[in-house]
Amino acid sequence: MTSAPSKQPKFLPNAQDLGVVAVGFSGGQPKPGVDAAPMALVEAGLIKQLEEDLDYNVSYDGQVHNFSEMLPADDPPYRNMKRPKFCSAVTKEVSEQVYKYAMQEKLVLTLGGDHSIAIGTISGSARAIRERMGRELAVIWVDAHADINTPETSDSGNIHGMPVAFLTGLAKDDNEETFGWLKPHHMLNLKKLVYIGLRDIDNGEKKILRENGVKVFTMHDIDRHGIGKVMDMALGWIGSDTPIHLSFDIDALDPQFAPSTGTAVRGGLTLREGDFIAECVAETGSLVAVDLVEVNPSLDEHGAADTVRTGVSIVRCALGDTLL
Repeated sequence: MTSAPSKQPKFLPNAQDLGVVAVGFSGGQPKPGVDAAPMALVEAGLIKQLEEDLDYNVSYDGQVHNFSEMLPADDPPYRNMKRPKFCSAVTKEVSEQVYKYAMQEKLVLTLGGDHSIAIGTISGSARAIRERMGRELAVIWVDAHADINTPETSDSGNIHGMPVAFLTGLAKDDNEETFGWLKPHHMLNLKKLVYIGLRDIDNGEKKILRENGVKVFTMHDIDRHGIGKVMDMALGWIGSDTPIHLSFDIDALDPQFAPSTGTAVRGGLTLREGDFIAECVAETGSLVAVDLVEVNPSLDEHGAADTVRTGVSIVRCALGDTLL
């Protein structure tokens, strides 16, 4: 693997400035352990590799934030959501952290944590892009799951299955303690959202996706067209010269490549397909933020190291690492 992105992102005056947010948060789903992922990725050498191999100027406070100080004394289910106050408080704080780095014109890498943190990461990106450039943010959501349930359509009540609904305004809440802090400038246009790798979609989500004309490339599409054609179509849908936030759930990959994750589903992307997605986004020169989420080192003792290595590979490729 070689070093340094070959192209400077159009939206960053210095493509080598990177802000890292490490979010050890697992409150959007019931399985403990995903909070340990950021430290596992750091201990695997990710930050050092970004600095030494890819020549990034990394801003990172050296901490994995679990926000335990924000845990409310009382957090009952609300509108079918589990731990709504805690998730809302944490994602609001994450949104501010991402926004701060983005307003400093840094590319932002967030290490999660479960996928509920995307409520924070994407809202922070979207706000900064609007304020800096008056532009809309595009999101490429790579995942086995659509995560677009509203509280009412969710069977589980787990908020990691709802972030896209909140980010697009499909789910609304006027209560400041439960996502009422999300305002129009935090929001994502559904027409600027592209899914890649879906293969486990709830019935309520299928209805939402169809009714709203969301651009989705399922594993069926990848099987039919190949990942190269799918990426051409996905990036073509977004259009050139559009700032991109890549939100990558490690469970998009088949469990043989990433077994240590909370909601593994067979029949997913290969490691090379996952890396290729990240490489293609990097090549656009339009990447402004990356999330890597749902690595859970505690769930598969023998596969944890492989899953962490897979996560490191995805991040490196998204940030400009190439094969030659």
